[in-house]
Amino acid sequence: MNPSGPTASPSRRSVIASAGALLVAGGSGRAQAQSATSHTGNSPMTQAAKSIVLVHGAFADGSAWNRVIPLLQARGLRVISVQNPLTSLADDVAHTQRAIARLEGPIVLVGHSWGGVVITQAGVDEKVSALVYVAAIAPASGESANDVLRQFPPTPGLMSLDVDKQGFAILPAASVAENFAQDLPAAETAIMAASQGPIQAGCFDQPVTTAAWTSKPAWAVVTGEDRMLQPDYLRHVATRMRATIVDVPSSHVPHASHPQQVAAVILQAAAASH
Repeated sequence: MNPSGPTASPSRRSVIASAGALLVAGGSGRAQAQSATSHTGNSPMTQAAKSIVLVHGAFADGSAWNRVIPLLQARGLRVISVQNPLTSLADDVAHTQRAIARLEGPIVLVGHSWGGVVITQAGVDEKVSALVYVAAIAPASGESANDVLRQFPPTPGLMSLDVDKQGFAILPAASVAENFAQDLPAAETAIMAASQGPIQAGCFDQPVTTAAWTSKPAWAVVTGEDRMLQPDYLRHVATRMRATIVDVPSSHVPHASHPQQVAAVILQAAAASH
């Protein structure tokens, strides 16, 4: 297999632009501008979103979004950060669906890493108007996470997993520091390692029934310094979705190391009709 990954499908639109990304100043709600490379993809929403559901990935919990949540709330959006059990795709989708049911639509559904699989399935809900994939896995209908991941070279992070006798996988503390969040201070990665949610390894072989991104607009944050998911993989699936792509020079956790840039992408998705 070519280490650069499969040939990506062409974007529905060939426009490639350097645009000012909308950033939020912490707590104040003031907008700042920062340049980001993006690729215009699916059609915009017809109505601005009122609510955001954040879905964490493996080796994490709902607190992973703590730096992004106040930036979204400062813009008047209602936010729920789901606490996934990480026991099966069906269980995680059910938890996400309960969060969707509690909120007024339209809703932007945001997934990080494994959370991308969850939002791909849960996003078929009619209240969901857009999807944001943050360094995330994005299967097609009938695919599991591993179906496409296996087509790319294994990463240092995934090679370091510690799987117990019950099949639950965690990241050793050293790998959290070196591969999961290498752009964060050691004190912070130690907390991440201690509070991570183990994931049932079999989740990665459980297929999505219907991929929501086939009928709804998607945004994708591609993390250039990712050691958990190959950046080439992230770009491949983002292009396949015809997503709006935003490149961030980050580890696997840009919502922790670059929260304003991640919030900017979510806000763009929420306000895409304006």
